Amino acid sequence: MSENFPDYVDVNYQDGTDQDPTDYPHVHEKIEKAIEVTRQGLEQYENPAVMWTGGKDSTLVLYIVKEVADRFDLEVPPAIFIDHYQHFDEIIEFVDHWAEEWDLDVIFARNTNIGEYVDEHGLEPGDDIPVADLDEHNRHHIENILEYEDESFPFLLDTYAGNHLLKTVALNDALEEYDIDGVISGVRWDEQEARADETFFSPRHDPDIYPPHDRVQPILHFEERAVWEAFWQFVVPDTVEHFPDEGYVPESADDLPEGVEQADIPVSPKYWEGFRSLGSEISTKKAEDEPAWLQDLEGTTERAGRAQDKEDLMARLRDLGYM
Repeated sequence: MSENFPDYVDVNYQDGTDQDPTDYPHVHEKIEKAIEVTRQGLEQYENPAVMWTGGKDSTLVLYIVKEVADRFDLEVPPAIFIDHYQHFDEIIEFVDHWAEEWDLDVIFARNTNIGEYVDEHGLEPGDDIPVADLDEHNRHHIENILEYEDESFPFLLDTYAGNHLLKTVALNDALEEYDIDGVISGVRWDEQEARADETFFSPRHDPDIYPPHDRVQPILHFEERAVWEAFWQFVVPDTVEHFPDEGYVPESADDLPEGVEQADIPVSPKYWEGFRSLGSEISTKKAEDEPAWLQDLEGTTERAGRAQDKEDLMARLRDLGYM
């Protein structure tokens, strides 16, 4: 990264201010805006990367990045996958499979100090980790950044200390190691109140909190329904051979066109099972039995299956670099 970041970047940090999804009422308008934002992200930043969780939002963003890169003769940047050690096995398998299918360079961001401690001591999620046993880097975060005063913290993703150490610290360390200046992510306005004031280009420039970078957010203006509409109208027909171009929407994994299997479709198997959010194996439950895109998306909460769903906690974690 050049030392004069962000001076070499020419983006409008106010783009999206005082807007909401209704300003982009049709999926085609949403996609055109996503293409515009993505192209700027790929052109403006010297070392961009795409956040990829294996979930629907980040996979849609990754698809758009690939399409924009191909259309405008740009490079596909690496994807960053935060391995917080509590993923569903199916998510890891999904990421590995589609990384190979799409010829992606994937950076696995991990807090290895905690991971190695957990392995060495045979810990399970929820077990306590003494703060004194952490390395200096993690102790600094937990004592000085979080101002956490307990002598131990639970090895659990959906807690204040656990989320910060397992996800935010892992991400920020990867941004620093790979000199990432633009993080292209799948954040959406409607997903959480803590994200409602985000803009399409969101600065993260305070070096005391994180490696200076910008968040590039191409699907900020999508609702959950529009994400699935984009999948079945564009992503899947473009990606899967033998899938109908008119955007056929399957009602189950058994309801697929002839010659197409569930593994051929870039949609996590957990969504087919009824999950709408894929936070962690430990603390995320499926919402219903039917696939996510067939559920009452407008009348129910997307992240209701997650243990961590408190806006004040989300706001504090986002101030520290959480997505």
